[in-house]
Amino acid sequence: MIFRDYKKRLITSFFLFFLIYLIIKFDAILVYSLIVLGVVSIVEFLHISNKIFKKKLFLIIVNFSFIFYIAFFCITFFIFSSFFELKIILYTLLFSCAASDIGGYITGKFFKGPKLTKVSPNKTVSGSLGSLIFTIMIFAILIFYFTGNFNFTIIIIAVMTSIFCQIGDLFFSFLKRKAAIKDTGNFFPGHGGVLDRIDGILLGIPIGYTTLAFLL
Repeated sequence: MIFRDYKKRLITSFFLFFLIYLIIKFDAILVYSLIVLGVVSIVEFLHISNKIFKKKLFLIIVNFSFIFYIAFFCITFFIFSSFFELKIILYTLLFSCAASDIGGYITGKFFKGPKLTKVSPNKTVSGSLGSLIFTIMIFAILIFYFTGNFNFTIIIIAVMTSIFCQIGDLFFSFLKRKAAIKDTGNFFPGHGGVLDRIDGILLGIPIGYTTLAFLL
């Protein structure tokens, strides 16, 4: 059973990386993917929020805030993808967010150790450090590949990206815990729902880009 779950996770991971490749190459696939992922993430969030919030007015405010944020995120992602230099930065941050997720998963499983927080019992201190290390490595390598530059500012940007990736992950873990569900959905076999995969990206990319804009 465990092997079957890992197999599903691995196959889905290959599919996701192939999808990212197609998104980078073809604008039509980018638009379609943003629409699908955006709509599904909204549906998943509405399902969670309806389980947590009972006051109608507060529920409406929370839901509309999330819908606005997802729409803004997807539109901005598409616009930035239309400019070569911004596209390089955008996808460098995207792969760095993926590295944060993968690094946390691998090091957390391998080293285990103290729990990071009660919000998500599966998160460990070793996993958090692994996320930082993997993000710094991938971000630094990609920036050096595209620009030939490496300095301390790059490390700061990578650290901020990883930290907010982890905050995004913990935030949605908190919501899932409050809603008493394991995953936000089953859109990606072995990975869960769309929000299970983009929770860190939703904060990691904007904060990473904002940090980069301030420091460079």
